[in-house]
Amino acid sequence: MRVARLDIGQPASADLRDSILTRDLSVGGARWVKGRRLDAADLAALAAAKPGSDGLPVAVTVLLLDPDDLHEDEAAHRLAAAVAGPGLIVRGPAQSRIDLIAESSGVANVRIAELERLNRIDPLEVFTIFDGQVVEPGDLVASVKVAPHVVDAATVEAGARLAGFGSRPLVWVARFIPGRVGVIVKESVRATARERFESSVRAKIEGLGSTIASIDYVKDDPDAVEAAMAALVRGPDPVELILTAGAASTDPLDPCFVAIAELGGRVVRRGVPAHPGSMLWLARIGRTAILGLPTCGAYSKATAADLLMPRLLSGEDASAAASSRAASASGSRPTRASSRHPTGSVGRVNRNGARVATGPAAAAV
Repeated sequence: MRVARLDIGQPASADLRDSILTRDLSVGGARWVKGRRLDAADLAALAAAKPGSDGLPVAVTVLLLDPDDLHEDEAAHRLAAAVAGPGLIVRGPAQSRIDLIAESSGVANVRIAELERLNRIDPLEVFTIFDGQVVEPGDLVASVKVAPHVVDAATVEAGARLAGFGSRPLVWVARFIPGRVGVIVKESVRATARERFESSVRAKIEGLGSTIASIDYVKDDPDAVEAAMAALVRGPDPVELILTAGAASTDPLDPCFVAIAELGGRVVRRGVPAHPGSMLWLARIGRTAILGLPTCGAYSKATAADLLMPRLLSGEDASAAASSRAASASGSRPTRASSRHPTGSVGRVNRNGARVATGPAAAAV
């Protein structure tokens, strides 16, 4: 990059064509923003202008690109093409920032470690919402920008390489897959509490694009639990997810665990890295994931289940969902039925859902 001086009111040298403005100007009543590439007509307008009119200075600094340089707009486009994955619409640039917008309802996924490495490369900037946050169509998921008006192409390439030049995107949206969810309750529930529980569960599941196939209240007996589970997992159309309540997560002979084993399933996780979350468990029978909480009342509270259900209903494997970094947010509620703006490990989201930087600066948050 080379730096040059452009005198206002004087004919400009031909080699200043395509140079880049480094400050905002008002020329002929029009606002020219910094970062503007000056074409022949722009240079002629500046030559005809008078210093002092519209607050014009005597001269301005402009930048000239070398062969290996990129304008900030082109740099942001290249970086966005590398980091953006499925489920995102590219919008911009606006003031040299590329925005990545959710194409459909789903779960935002962020490869946090790689994103932090990218943001340590001066002057690249990629900032996102939370990993695991539920999004709606049109929601802002991430933004891509470079700080200066000119950046070396090799620097952008180094950032793009962390995303495999698009083959390993750093941010994407996994859309919700409409499915069927069964509910099995192994505890005595009064009529008023039952109504509240069913309303809460329906709101959460339907808010994530799926439907409740059935809600069964069963005895604390292995045969009864097995029969209820078998009806949901066997046959040509098994449900995608079973929610359970009432199992003793620390008792290996609890009827829920006995029934899962008898049906050829297995427990894949006991507890998740969240609070509250130590009593939650995950299992799988064939293609059906099973998520267990200790009581019906837990489904009306903010628990790790609210972090896991969106991932499970967007097609993520049960064991991967349980170990996800999304489960590090204590008390977060990313489901549409509760809250779409959790607090967690990827920085801050304000009450209006504004996105924030992920990277070295966010590490202290």
